Amino acid sequence: MGHTLQILILGLCLGGVYALMACGLSLVFGVMRIVNLAHPSLIIAGAFISYWCFTLFGIDPILSLPISAAILFVIGLILYKLVFEKEARSAKYSEMTVLLTFAVAMVVDGALGAMFSNTQRVTSPDYATDAFFFGTIFLPKGQLYAGLISIAIIIGLVAFLRYTRLGYAIRATSQNRAAAELLGVNVNFVSLISFGIGVGLAGAAGSLVSFVFSFFPAKHWEWIAILMSLVVLGGMGSVQGTVIGAFLLAVISAFVGAYAGATWSTMTFFVALFVILLVRPQGLFGEKPEHV
Repeated sequence: MGHTLQILILGLCLGGVYALMACGLSLVFGVMRIVNLAHPSLIIAGAFISYWCFTLFGIDPILSLPISAAILFVIGLILYKLVFEKEARSAKYSEMTVLLTFAVAMVVDGALGAMFSNTQRVTSPDYATDAFFFGTIFLPKGQLYAGLISIAIIIGLVAFLRYTRLGYAIRATSQNRAAAELLGVNVNFVSLISFGIGVGLAGAAGSLVSFVFSFFPAKHWEWIAILMSLVVLGGMGSVQGTVIGAFLLAVISAFVGAYAGATWSTMTFFVALFVILLVRPQGLFGEKPEHV
């Protein structure tokens, strides 16, 4: 019983981090139908910001989280204006964004590799290697703090989307872009801000990732399938579904890793992606497409 509870706790803590990592990806797809393959590479960029803030200035990665989020938010605005805005009304926009974001991922990967090399790094505040002990159960402080902060950020995101004027506009645009525009919503501005928020969330996730996982520039290739499996399982564009999918798969992978080995733990996400695409392509909370 104690062993099962231990695995469950570790899975839930990582589930919060995975949820934050995937939320920005889900938001961007929901509003603009951009399949952002560059999202994991931008998470790595956020991790490097916190790493160097800690290494050079001694700033705790939790305290540097707003810095990473703000820098990546601005980068997101610039990226959208330069790369994605021009063809936003194209009928083939989603297909085009796959190639565009793949190219962006390659550029970010190359730039980070040139600046910092592909050496494994990890931010190491004191709590990253410490834990709370409750009898035979231990709770890693780093994973706990990262999970709780991730949940707090997600709750803030949900509150923003539900209770602010801009949040209403974002949700309206995600549901029906043309109808939102007819009702007076500035969909170009909403798309710009939404993309910035999505990339800013990647920066915030990167700060937490920096002390939970080791990372290097090319690490994003390992994460893209994991994040896509979370988004697809929850339903493309559904932040709520993404969060639930993240916790579900994180717990399942934790049990698989404990009983079958670490290699099979990662395989859980790939199998889930394969199965959900076969059985329910719209995901748990996605809407089934209507056939004309």
